Amino acid sequence: MDPDGPECSLSLQASLLGLSRSGLYYRPALPSAEEVTLRHRIDALYTRWPFYGSRRMAAVLQREGFSVGRARVQTAMREMGIEGIHPGPNLSQRALEHQIYPYLLRNLTAQYPHHIWGIDITYIRLSHGWMYRVAIIDWHSRFVVSWELDQTLEMPFVLEAVDRAFSIAAPVIFNSDQGSHFTSDRYLERLRSRNIQISMDGKGRATDNIFTERLWRSLKWEEVYPNEYNTPRQARERIRDWFIFYNTERPHQSLDYRTPGEVLSGAEKPKLLRNRAPA
Repeated sequence: MDPDGPECSLSLQASLLGLSRSGLYYRPALPSAEEVTLRHRIDALYTRWPFYGSRRMAAVLQREGFSVGRARVQTAMREMGIEGIHPGPNLSQRALEHQIYPYLLRNLTAQYPHHIWGIDITYIRLSHGWMYRVAIIDWHSRFVVSWELDQTLEMPFVLEAVDRAFSIAAPVIFNSDQGSHFTSDRYLERLRSRNIQISMDGKGRATDNIFTERLWRSLKWEEVYPNEYNTPRQARERIRDWFIFYNTERPHQSLDYRTPGEVLSGAEKPKLLRNRAPA
């Protein structure tokens, strides 16, 4: 930019860079190495055993040599957006302004593309920190319709993923958990305005959104855990490439060894090719 020319406003700079204006001011404090190690281990344990609540998680971590109590583990899990699976009702009070919808998908199978979508958020580890990933998956084809990656759990990155998905199609039923992102009016109004049936998992019932949970497990075991992301940009690029591979090249046994993209488009099952990544 010409130093003698007119100044470019922060709003215009943010627009040109595709950022929110607040993002130009945001300077996140780096977490300690100890906190990074702890949260990465909680993520790995939860991915492997999602029924671990904070009490059992703390006990396992203590056996592994971490000096942590249950309260610290509870805080970490809450900020990571995870909760152990447990049976029966959860009697903790919910915010009165948040509307909760019933789970509509028990004994219901997705019959065609865009019949049922699921949305969820997961934790993505970096070498010196972490990010958060939100994704929307079509239950019939397992196709990832839209996703976003951000360094915070602020609402905009969820809404961006939803808006991008709606630019492609809209489901009959949209399922989520009962997290604050998915009980907010800003999210719910987008669904209600399109006459979409809203479904929410039972509290603490991650298996109610099973296809998204399986997606996270595949993403982490196949891409995130074997690699090391030094920067958010590296994470975005690698995970973007994995999602392209997942949607267009990775055959699924449950889809009769077709890819999600083929099922979404109604293509016939292709002949399996050599020298492709295994299922």
